[in-house]
Amino acid sequence: MTRARTRLAVWGDPIAHSRSPQLHAAAYAALGLDWTYDRRQVTERAFADELDALDATWRGLSCTYPLKSAAFAAARYLDERAELTGAVNTLLLGEDDGGVRGFNTDVGGIVAALADDGFTSVATARIVGAGATATSALVALSEMGADRVEVAARRPEAAESLSTLGERLGVSVHAVPLGARGADVDVTIATLPGDAAVSESDADVLASGGGTLLDVVYGHWPTALASAWVRAGAPAMDGLGMLLHQALLQVRIFATGDVTQALPDEASVLSAMRAAVTQTGTSTT
Repeated sequence: MTRARTRLAVWGDPIAHSRSPQLHAAAYAALGLDWTYDRRQVTERAFADELDALDATWRGLSCTYPLKSAAFAAARYLDERAELTGAVNTLLLGEDDGGVRGFNTDVGGIVAALADDGFTSVATARIVGAGATATSALVALSEMGADRVEVAARRPEAAESLSTLGERLGVSVHAVPLGARGADVDVTIATLPGDAAVSESDADVLASGGGTLLDVVYGHWPTALASAWVRAGAPAMDGLGMLLHQALLQVRIFATGDVTQALPDEASVLSAMRAAVTQTGTSTT
């Protein structure tokens, strides 16, 4: 695996804030791989041309906002999580058959982050927001055994696609307005951007009976929702755990070609990645 220098990068718009280079650099150093991992600002409109311009030195890409749909469209092969969500955040390039392979590691990142907090299963949950990340959250909750998920959104009609996906997964999805008082749940996953405006009253309603909060934001902390959880005396965690674990799955893909294949001494690799995040603080998603 170390015969040639191999190039990797995270693409998105904006991208200067991305913490992925620190995480991946720590992982490849721990694995003894002389690989580079950079960041590049790429717009959704320019994505296809930028991808076509890559040469044979490129091993893969991490794709963040707003490129997950474009990456999905570019992939010839999809893993199950990508196929279910319609979103790809990882592209494996240069395979022998010439096909670009697409993966969604956000789902696994959510599952692992909740497991770190003691959740090996979830029965009921709430998702705040109805965008692309909400789709990954729904698949993650399904994998953890949830049979009922409430989706709180400013426009409940935006959750229609989540309801359709829920039918496919065997999960009952109920959409409610953002400030509506719904049923008590075990876990709330907030998928809103860090700078999203949420009124204190709406946040307090969501925190009441909202269980543990996993906010995918790992900057802008505390978010309006996290502050509401603090006021309610309920546990809240930021998105650093999700970021860490989804990156570990990306490293598996880039190093082995198989998201299910554990890395050599994976615990040490994860420890090195965790230290890289801890040492450099937090940022925005």
